[in-house]
Amino acid sequence: MTGSPTLLDTTGVRLHEQIDRLRAAGPAVPVLLPDDLVAWSVTRGDVVKHLLTHPGVSKDARRSWPGYRPFAIPWLTVWVDVVSMFTTDGADHQRLKDLVGRAFAPRRIEVMRPAVGRIVATLLDELATVPAGEPVDLRARFSYRIPSQVICDLFGVPDALRPAMLGAIDQVLDQSLSVQQATAVQQQMYAAMQRLIAAKRAGPGDDMTSLLLTAQQEDGDRLSMDELISTLLLMIGAGSETTVSLIDHAIIAMLAHPEQRATVLAAPGRWSDVVEETLRRQSPVMHLPLRYATTDIDLGEGVTIAKGDLILIAFGAHGRDPEVNPEPGRFDIDRRDRQHLAFGHGLHFCLGAPLARLEAGIALPALFERFPRVRLATGAGEPVPQASFIGNDVRALPVLLT
Repeated sequence: MTGSPTLLDTTGVRLHEQIDRLRAAGPAVPVLLPDDLVAWSVTRGDVVKHLLTHPGVSKDARRSWPGYRPFAIPWLTVWVDVVSMFTTDGADHQRLKDLVGRAFAPRRIEVMRPAVGRIVATLLDELATVPAGEPVDLRARFSYRIPSQVICDLFGVPDALRPAMLGAIDQVLDQSLSVQQATAVQQQMYAAMQRLIAAKRAGPGDDMTSLLLTAQQEDGDRLSMDELISTLLLMIGAGSETTVSLIDHAIIAMLAHPEQRATVLAAPGRWSDVVEETLRRQSPVMHLPLRYATTDIDLGEGVTIAKGDLILIAFGAHGRDPEVNPEPGRFDIDRRDRQHLAFGHGLHFCLGAPLARLEAGIALPALFERFPRVRLATGAGEPVPQASFIGNDVRALPVLLT
């Protein structure tokens, strides 16, 4: 790489502003990540799609990152050091994906609709007990609890283990942590997954963890213990945090656009447009570490990603690219030819996409039908963004349910 890399904002405050500047600077731009890592940031929609399917781009650090040292950088552990379908290529990727793929098939997800509906109804009943005029954090009391409970139920996480597990997962996206704090989070996550495995060994059930554990015990060559723990980290973490962001940002958009809210309340079939426009404009994941060039890749405009270079794909930048979606900053449920890559593209497309859409599609109409005059709490200001360049969410969502 040539030239000084741009320091990537890790506060979340300038997330989209910086993406626009990087996009204007070239098809790929060197950026400086925490711990002095330098990577190519890719923010143009066409280049993002090109590299996500390029045969010279790998997800496997063990084989494709020159000088890679496992667990050397604590904040990267869950993104790079795990051994799951998220960090493998080729046959290994397909083998690990097949183990959990059936549980996330659209038909299986649709069967979960009644259970998700019951969770949402219970949470709304709890919110209805909040005294009139008292602000409530809708993220903590609603958006966060729906996907967290759904994914923990799916993987059979005992109630006693959930607070510690979810607490560690919550901190994965926080780039404001010190090295010591990130190391502690890493240790807490692995300990939580080991406790879950021990619990399922002692009392297996009809859940994904038990099924994966059975596969590991019957055929260790098909699923190693490292792969089992890594898969649990990926599915439980990704299955909760991203959907929280989706619900949060959809609520914020509806509060900011009362005319569009009126449209969907009158025509409930339009809530899917709210979900997709939210995914386009406020993708739950902005950047996703990391990918690695296994050959030189000429992107034009004098930019060549060299073999061995790190690549940071900005999934959230695709939907905000004016060449992909005109007037990308405008929230519009009537937008034509809407495009986004909120769930990825190519072989690593997110298995949990149907579940996220189902949860948001149930939660949003139920909330606004129960509390049609909900509004942001007066004096709370704009929601504070999460301190992250990876995730795109808010820290809290204070509202008055009125």
